[in-house]
Amino acid sequence: MNRAILIVLDSVGIGALPDADQYNDEGANTLANIAKEVGGLNVPTLEKLGLGNIHPIQGVKEQKHPLASYGKMDEKSPGKDTTTGHWEMAGVVLKHPFPVYPDGFPQEIIGEFEEKIGTKTLGNKVASGTKIIEELGAEHQKTGYPIVYTSADSVFQIAAHEEVIPLEKLYDMCAIARKMLQGKHGVGRVIARPFIGKNGEFQRTANRKDYSLVPPEETVLQTLQSHGKEVIGIGKINDIYAGLGITKSYKSKSNSEGLEITLDKIKENNSGLIMLNLVDFDMLYGHRNDVKGYAKALEEADGMINDLIAYLKEDDLLILTADHGCDPTHQGTDHTREYAPLLVYGKNHVPKDLGVREGFTDVAQTLSEIFSLEKDFSGNSILD
Repeated sequence: MNRAILIVLDSVGIGALPDADQYNDEGANTLANIAKEVGGLNVPTLEKLGLGNIHPIQGVKEQKHPLASYGKMDEKSPGKDTTTGHWEMAGVVLKHPFPVYPDGFPQEIIGEFEEKIGTKTLGNKVASGTKIIEELGAEHQKTGYPIVYTSADSVFQIAAHEEVIPLEKLYDMCAIARKMLQGKHGVGRVIARPFIGKNGEFQRTANRKDYSLVPPEETVLQTLQSHGKEVIGIGKINDIYAGLGITKSYKSKSNSEGLEITLDKIKENNSGLIMLNLVDFDMLYGHRNDVKGYAKALEEADGMINDLIAYLKEDDLLILTADHGCDPTHQGTDHTREYAPLLVYGKNHVPKDLGVREGFTDVAQTLSEIFSLEKDFSGNSILD
């Protein structure tokens, strides 16, 4: 193989992990529960690849001869967030979960943050991103104070109206928070959450920006780069890995734009790794309990993945997986602790049943084998 295309279907889980009860996620199954709720999914491309062979999904038939290898991955790391899942598939397993703040951030954090940015803040509680701007957006416009909130995930989120706090100033605030939040308060991500509109009609924009912790160990992306391989990050990949190991980065404001950029890169005569995160599933539908919207987004992405496959070269390997779940039929609006589906396709790849993989690190180990990196990422190559 000369090139790998790794597409992370953000939050598209496929069933609760054995320890899901520790996260109050028993019964979660993002794909199967969405399909059941809408009367079946129409995803012919994923169906042909073997999605229905991994787990029963209404509307998705099991294939006698799937085009791709199929299976699902257990997660070794504790937690159920974006950073944890992406780090693990890049070969870094967390020994301890990132800190979370179910009662909001302690005064030692908020006080220091307010002092550093020179203004008070609003919120400081666990909240849905859309609901907190409805609740505090008008007060934010009146006072100019940024809105700080968190969730069940390890995040420090700052929301601000783009006409009240310009983007660059919001990004500066996030950079300050990121520099502060280290050690015992080292949250997985600081996230800029800009919005626009007027009271009662506020809308979040696509100018979100993530500030992740630096991975504690070398990722497969960094190893690829050190071996002279190109690593193209699309969507929020560059943000998730704090820019480490990324040789070229392309922002995208939607699933469709991300897939279009990926297709353009596939058409080019490059080698190495192309990695894409499709965030709309999680951000626009999972967290908002929008089952129909999630289903429609899956079906739209399915068609674009079919177009992408048509342009794969003989020595390309396509890997489709997820970083966690976010079942919109489940209680609450947070991520869910689930298996990640795994589909592996290549024109010269012989499909097989991959079973249940013990860790997302199998992705990193596969990349290590493909590119002869000779490094152990505590996983088992899919190609073995």
